[in-house]
Amino acid sequence: MHSHGTKKYEIDMTHGPLTGKILLFSVPLMLSGILQLLFNAADIIVVGQFASSYSVAAVGSTVSLINLLVSVFMGLSVGVNVLVAHYYAVKNAKDVSDTVHTSVAISLLFGIVLGVFGFFIARPLLIWMGSPDEVIGLSTLYMRVYFVGMPVNLLYNMAGAVLRAVGDTRRPLYYLTVAGIVNVIMNLVFVIVFRMDVAGVALATILSQALSAFLVMRALMRTEELYRFEWKKLSVSKQKLRRILHIGLPAGLQGTVFSVSNVLIQTQVNSFGALAMAGNAAAQNLEGFVYIAMNALYQACVTFTSQNYSVLDFRRVRAVLLNCLAIVTAVGVVTGNLVSFFGPQLVRIYTAEPDAVAVGVTRLSVICALYFICGIMDTICGSIRGLGSAVLPMIVSILGACGLRILLIWTVFRIPAYHSLGTLYALYPVTWTVTAIVHLICFLVLYQKAVRHTDRLRARQNEQW
Repeated sequence: MHSHGTKKYEIDMTHGPLTGKILLFSVPLMLSGILQLLFNAADIIVVGQFASSYSVAAVGSTVSLINLLVSVFMGLSVGVNVLVAHYYAVKNAKDVSDTVHTSVAISLLFGIVLGVFGFFIARPLLIWMGSPDEVIGLSTLYMRVYFVGMPVNLLYNMAGAVLRAVGDTRRPLYYLTVAGIVNVIMNLVFVIVFRMDVAGVALATILSQALSAFLVMRALMRTEELYRFEWKKLSVSKQKLRRILHIGLPAGLQGTVFSVSNVLIQTQVNSFGALAMAGNAAAQNLEGFVYIAMNALYQACVTFTSQNYSVLDFRRVRAVLLNCLAIVTAVGVVTGNLVSFFGPQLVRIYTAEPDAVAVGVTRLSVICALYFICGIMDTICGSIRGLGSAVLPMIVSILGACGLRILLIWTVFRIPAYHSLGTLYALYPVTWTVTAIVHLICFLVLYQKAVRHTDRLRARQNEQW
């Protein structure tokens, strides 16, 4: 039954040396993420070159809001990833199939609901964020068009999570490459030829997302493996939905609270004026590249841990974490410091205003140099998720990275001597460090508990024999 064609894209996570396999899994993910960011950057750059700086501010200032509304559903794809990896490792065909069909069904349902909701709430949210008058019309337009495309956006992410769970990170990369090139071409046509400004950029984004969703779904429909998708089986299994929500909702809520704290920080940045907003948006876009490179190891850690935990191989679970931590630290230190070092040149790609460049450079020199701490924090969190614990890492992350950050904004940042963008940015590494330490303690406790529990099970099995 196995088709040789799709097998070659999978990775056997439960046997053999780990480092090479983790890299084989992570590198295509890094490249996919970087491509996705390049396309977002292309949006901002095309608008900046061929429209106005108001259009740039309009697109840039919606990023944290869109992330806020999408992060819950991105979390659900973590649930799908953990479940499929778990069932696939123990070759449970029915459970894999049920999970795949449920995840496609909910991505379409949620996509429609979120699309309608986002369309109507875009303007009130932007007003609440204090979006300046000269930008708000364009920002609203961009968000509305973007939300119309939500069903295909979620479909791509859920279907991509299924392929990731079996170790296939290469095909999503190929599909994104095609979609991204199409995106850039449509950007240029819509903005330069049709003068559609912000709406053109958003429309190009949706159409290219539809293309990548189509390609990933086609891969799921053509495979002969356990995770094959068939439209006639499209349905929601209540039990699988509960499991996906159990793992995915906490991950999504954590993402949402992170976005809330980023929206709060964005609101503080807005108070320093439009040039600070432009510099901050440019730096955020650049940071994204470092973050995405590190996030690939978080994903690897979740998937590898989940598969090895399902076959109760705890030595490998520990080895997975150590390997991922070593790689993520190296990736974070190298990429973060490169971006920080070339900060002035990189920020000028986005904006030529000297004041805006200065703000961007400040942000990069504080955040990027220490960004590897964030990578360590996320990777340990991924290991805890892979062990099937969903609520604990959420609580730790929310209290540490968000609660503590908000507390510091309301206390330290309010002191006149510390009321600067530098202080605002310094809050990030401080909160990452605290959170990473607490995550590590949680992992050690859970790991010991799981090992003891398994020893008891094995002892019981031996008695039965």
